Amino acid sequence: KKGNFDEDSILDDGSKMEIAKVYPLDAVFDTPEDVPDEIRENKRYAGLDGYTIQEVAKAIEADYGKIDIVVHSLANGPEVTKPLLETSRKGYLAASSASAYSAVSLLQHMGPIMNEGGSFLSLTYIASEKVIPGYGGGMSSAKAQLESDTRTLAYEAGRKFNVRVNTISAGPLKSRAASAIGKEPGQKTFIEYIIDYSKANAPLAQDLYSDDVGNAALFLNSNLGRTVTGVTLYVDNGLHAMGMAIDSKSVEGIVG
Repeated sequence: KKGNFDEDSILDDGSKMEIAKVYPLDAVFDTPEDVPDEIRENKRYAGLDGYTIQEVAKAIEADYGKIDIVVHSLANGPEVTKPLLETSRKGYLAASSASAYSAVSLLQHMGPIMNEGGSFLSLTYIASEKVIPGYGGGMSSAKAQLESDTRTLAYEAGRKFNVRVNTISAGPLKSRAASAIGKEPGQKTFIEYIIDYSKANAPLAQDLYSDDVGNAALFLNSNLGRTVTGVTLYVDNGLHAMGMAIDSKSVEGIVG
């Protein structure tokens, strides 16, 4: 309503993409019974209902019947700026709940209303398998869970619903969420450091854009990817393949 996305909503033919309906969703709650009183009474939730995963799935079914594509593009780690060694049990489990189990729950509830041949897609990050200092609070563990669950769900949902399940491991993008990590006055943000690192060390020394990730998602969600499931697809200019930081002073003598 504020017009913040007007420019990004213009399609190639000059028309504007219209969003038919927006459903309120809090993906850490599976059913209405899971919502505690302090959340129900919180002013942020005032006037809202039907925001659990189960309720949203039922609302979508009532409005549209069957659907073809579900994209899980959400994560939250309340202690993301803390090293894992300093992360509390509560913070760790919160990261896992919001960032990994929410995908399991979404597929549990959305799978029955998806058309055969449909696609379920999530977004992950290389910290699932490589150490990324500064990406803490259990978020690296949550992303590892998400990728492992992608493989298991690909089998289970493939056999039960005949849908495909994949995840995209994108390189560093300066999104609003990423820009909020480790932001200190007068200093670069965490994501700005990681973007610089990627440009210096990835096989393809070029900028990464949200359109690049979108194009990969388009492939996976379309019939072009009808035989692809259980995959973690890297869209990161090849950074995941590197085992050495080539901009390091310690390797100046062997890197041309």
